[in-house]
Amino acid sequence: MDPRVDKLATLLATYSLEVKPGDRVLLHGDIATLPLLRAFYERIVRLGGLPELMVEDQHCYEALLRHASDEQLLTPSPSYHRAVETAQAYLTVWGNRNTRYLSNIDPERMQLVHQGREAVERLMLEREQRKEIRWCGTQFPTEAGAQEANMSLGEYEDFCYSACLLDREDPVSEWREAKREQDQICAGLERRRNIRIVAEDTDLRMSIAGRPWVRCAGKANMPDGEVYTSPVEDSLEGHIRFSFPGIEMGQVIDDIHLWFEKGKVVRAEAAKGEALLKRLIQTDAGACYAGELGIGTNYGIKRFTRNMLFDEKIGGTVHVALGRGFPQSGGKNFSVIHWDMLCDMRNGGELIADDEVIYRDGRFLP
Repeated sequence: MDPRVDKLATLLATYSLEVKPGDRVLLHGDIATLPLLRAFYERIVRLGGLPELMVEDQHCYEALLRHASDEQLLTPSPSYHRAVETAQAYLTVWGNRNTRYLSNIDPERMQLVHQGREAVERLMLEREQRKEIRWCGTQFPTEAGAQEANMSLGEYEDFCYSACLLDREDPVSEWREAKREQDQICAGLERRRNIRIVAEDTDLRMSIAGRPWVRCAGKANMPDGEVYTSPVEDSLEGHIRFSFPGIEMGQVIDDIHLWFEKGKVVRAEAAKGEALLKRLIQTDAGACYAGELGIGTNYGIKRFTRNMLFDEKIGGTVHVALGRGFPQSGGKNFSVIHWDMLCDMRNGGELIADDEVIYRDGRFLP
């Protein structure tokens, strides 16, 4: 086994999730991610934790979506609900053998699955807010992920593990230093009331008054490198054009352009995948409102890989997510979706806070 897999498992267990003896730990991932799931499982056992493994298979999920009745799609897994209800830590590992295996599935059937999981999604958010459960999501490099990123598997493995800072002598110290830098950024942002995003075909205003900013330095995602908040739900006015494709349900939506009034998406266009875009916005009552404004701070991630775990961290980009907000940042919007879309600010983009330019060309000003 690649020794970096075990190194990542150790980092996730001891730094990201801080597993303690007696902790119930849920491990959740596709069968393609088994090497990391196994390494993490062993690490939990050695730390005195109580692991519970839930492995999915894309072929089984595809069979469900193709052949199940609406009632079956809306019926959630009771074992998953119990695991979320009782765990103190929860690791999600992303990765599969085919990133496009859902491309020809009716999006409305996938929305039924999301709706069926609404109760457990609410439970997860409530437990996170009460600090009863710690969650982290990470990526295991697979051939399919490498193909999406236009890399060989070896190149993609190097990219993924270096983004986690596993090539550094002391990754934990590096992530703690990233947290100190983010503290300075967020301290400045939390003094502001309004923020405006200005870039090519983009002029979007929103209120961030009273909304805390969250520092992301390897606790909830690995790799990490962003700061984010949930904007005031009814405050978004203007329009934004996203620089990179949106990837959702295994499908690509190109050249997304959204218009907001009183916080709500009132117009949505895309050069490709517009029908799916509009269906996503209609998923539920909260799907047409923004749940997040994020700013990428990881300047070590420089290239777009069609994987938002990495892409939203790219230093010099901002992202807006439709759907579920974050209670820890004051978010009140609820939806079964949380869909990030990315805007490149590195070529003339500006963030204007309370009528003062604080960020230009992808960097915060001194």
